[in-house]
Amino acid sequence: MSRQRLVKRVMKPILPFVLAFAIVFARSTIAHADPVSELASFSVFDKIDINDLAASDAKTMHGPPMNGRYLSVQSVYVMPGAPAQVIAAMKNWDATKHRELKVLLHGDLSASPAASDFAKLKNAPDNGAVRALKDKTQKLSNDLQISKEDAKKSGADFVGFWSDVLARRAKTFSSGGMAALPAYDYGGATIRANEEVNTLLKNQDKIRKQFSGFLSATGIGRGAGSIAPELYWELLDVDDQGVVTDGASYSRGQQAVDVSYYASGGYYVALTFYQMWPVTANGKASTLVWRGDMISSAALADLHGVERLGSESAMMKDISKAIAFFRKDTAR
Repeated sequence: MSRQRLVKRVMKPILPFVLAFAIVFARSTIAHADPVSELASFSVFDKIDINDLAASDAKTMHGPPMNGRYLSVQSVYVMPGAPAQVIAAMKNWDATKHRELKVLLHGDLSASPAASDFAKLKNAPDNGAVRALKDKTQKLSNDLQISKEDAKKSGADFVGFWSDVLARRAKTFSSGGMAALPAYDYGGATIRANEEVNTLLKNQDKIRKQFSGFLSATGIGRGAGSIAPELYWELLDVDDQGVVTDGASYSRGQQAVDVSYYASGGYYVALTFYQMWPVTANGKASTLVWRGDMISSAALADLHGVERLGSESAMMKDISKAIAFFRKDTAR
């Protein structure tokens, strides 16, 4: 079809497709020619001043409203250097240095994770959040988001139990993607990570379209993709409760995404998207960064009105804090 043929009956149906492609290409070229316009096309930031933003704190706003257990927040800020440098800084940044961010432990994983990769769990701090998780683990509490198979095992060995759970999920994710992960029952519902992610994306149509090619390459929400993920695990303090998580980060060009596809409690899945553009801010080569955070959590399901706004505001505050520390730590 794409090759020229001098036959009218073949060319006639092709012409509308060619014209449509030309229009889409033209629109795409126009959008990508101006970072501020492209930002406005898919985000909640309809107007920004790059120079002012470079000299100020990040701007953080409520994302498009979502019902039920889903919530979103968007941020925009400017960093010195090129997008590739910013992505490299993100990969090397250590959030555990800042107690306020409540990332208690972080560990990188190989392409074929094993229980031994979680040895750092032995170094978990002796605080209220970790003690709460240890107590739940010993009792195999219903508050834990674990599969029926996991619940048959002993929780007496805290490190051994979670090393096994996290390693098996990370290995499954690495080989088969999110759709291969085992489901678990929580609060009367069966939770599947890929369904949670796909629901989040369906509720954020503009973002889904902006990252459509990238998402296809990662396989997020489906199977394994063509872009290899960088796997990791973390121990977090979520509302004074210890939570262990499995996650993966992807990057390509000027886009990146981080997905926390399993958590022992607190939330089901979390997504963080990044879109970057090379810009000049106050005469210096810089990067305009858009960040979009989405989360699925049982705790949000029954919140409405002021309570829901309060949760969004708390999430905005935490994200603003994380961005501020990142900018400060990586300033050159």
